[in-house]
Amino acid sequence: MQSDRFRPFLPAEEEIVSRLLSGDLDRLGDGSRPEADDPSRAVRAAFLRFLLLGGEEGYRPHEKGVRLSGAYIRGVLDLEACRVFRDIGLKDCRFDAAPVLRSAVIDRLFLDGSFLPGIDAERLEARGGLYLRGAHVSGEIRLADARLGGNLACDGATIHAIGGIALNARSLEVRNIYLRGADIRGGINVSGAQLAADFDCAGLVVYRPDKVAIGADAIKAGGSVILRAAAVEGEVRLLGSHIGGDLDCTGAAFVNPGHNALQLSRTLIEGAFFLRNGAEVKGLLDMQGASIDTVHDEFACWPGKGDVRLNRCRYGAFIDGPVDAAGRLAWLSLQTPERWGEDFWPQPFEHLATVFREMGHDEDARAVLIAKERLQRRARRKRARSRLWRGMIAIKDGVLEVTVAYGRQPLLAFVWLTLFWLFGVIIFGYAELQDAFKPNSPVVLRSPEWTLCGVGKSEQRFLASTQQSVSGRAEAGQTQLACFREQWEASSYPRFNAWMYSMDTLLPVLEMDQKAYWRPDPSKRWGTSALTYFYFQSVVGWALSLLAVAGFSGLVKSQ
Repeated sequence: MQSDRFRPFLPAEEEIVSRLLSGDLDRLGDGSRPEADDPSRAVRAAFLRFLLLGGEEGYRPHEKGVRLSGAYIRGVLDLEACRVFRDIGLKDCRFDAAPVLRSAVIDRLFLDGSFLPGIDAERLEARGGLYLRGAHVSGEIRLADARLGGNLACDGATIHAIGGIALNARSLEVRNIYLRGADIRGGINVSGAQLAADFDCAGLVVYRPDKVAIGADAIKAGGSVILRAAAVEGEVRLLGSHIGGDLDCTGAAFVNPGHNALQLSRTLIEGAFFLRNGAEVKGLLDMQGASIDTVHDEFACWPGKGDVRLNRCRYGAFIDGPVDAAGRLAWLSLQTPERWGEDFWPQPFEHLATVFREMGHDEDARAVLIAKERLQRRARRKRARSRLWRGMIAIKDGVLEVTVAYGRQPLLAFVWLTLFWLFGVIIFGYAELQDAFKPNSPVVLRSPEWTLCGVGKSEQRFLASTQQSVSGRAEAGQTQLACFREQWEASSYPRFNAWMYSMDTLLPVLEMDQKAYWRPDPSKRWGTSALTYFYFQSVVGWALSLLAVAGFSGLVKSQ
């Protein structure tokens, strides 16, 4: 019989055998984990394997499986490629060597509270889960390509594989991964894992500076990835992952200065991204190409300037965070495209404006697009090789900014038109009061009435048309224009109106007849100034009108 090779049984083995059929064996000694090799609680690994594989007549385990706590297990528990159709319960045990479960097929494995030098369980298949709650593992846990019908539960576990990979669960298929409150020295690799529900790392502590601390590239989680209150020194990678729920980084600390701290490039988050309540990111937060439903954040939780990458990142809305142009432009300003060899990224601004519009914040959307135009044009100017050309472009951009806000506020041109119109009213009105306007009709200017109104009644003027000297018509102190207006011949001549004259000068598409009948008189003191402003306002009117049309048509916007 196979049992003969284990005789004589060790004291602990005798106790196990005596209780096999009852299935109620739970503890050896006081049930606590041995800190050293205790002969009274020692169990040979080969003997355990014999029982786990079904034993033999008289030594068959109960249908509940083998349940044991407080044992010191000597040797290697080798179950490679074995099929164990009962639960394996080895809680609070101390293993002399790392158990081997490569390619094994089991039901459930409970190692809660146990001490293990490692676990070699690549390609393990379990109908239930693997439980290491509160366990202490001083080496690597290897679960690459394993398939668990239940959970991988390592809540409160301590796993130390300093400098290496502490938990290697690459391409693992599992329902949930629980690492809540675990303390891990070394890396976690769950790249390519398929989770039916959550990857819950709330309160996790991982230490692997300057290297990948949590590698979760291309994972697919049906639920959420929870890093709430986690403290990770090293890189957290979720590159190209698909998260069906939320990515919760509330109160978490990601520390990896000078390198990637949180890598979310091309990550799809169907739920929310939480970065708030004292969360801290020291290092690069890379969200290039990420897609997120909603963002719940606080500005203080984002990394410093130069450590945020948002190019081609898409999100649906902001919840409980800044929802104004100033706050979100400060957020976008944390990017430095120059670090990646580029001068400007327009997409983050355009997408932010789209989100603002969808949220009903149209004014904030416009402010973001104006800021985008300003920065994009500045980047274009820097690319110009000629200093003269840069200066000319700067003047053009400056004019477009103050007049139509780069085409984003074409109505601003009408504000400027109104200001110039009012200023013209003041200039032309004052000039007219100073007798610095004269009729713009050659017929009037050559008429005797106009000529004689420039001469006082006490003076004579020779008229070439009549070859006679005629007395003037102006009263003492009366201006030539005022005198002319009193003449019967001037009764049908339009009166000067500073409001209409300024509008007629400013708007090229209007014809108010004021400009056709009146003109500043440069021979008068204020006439030269009024005439100079007349030409200036005419040019400004054309320019602002064209800019308004171009602004409404979108011709001045950057594409």
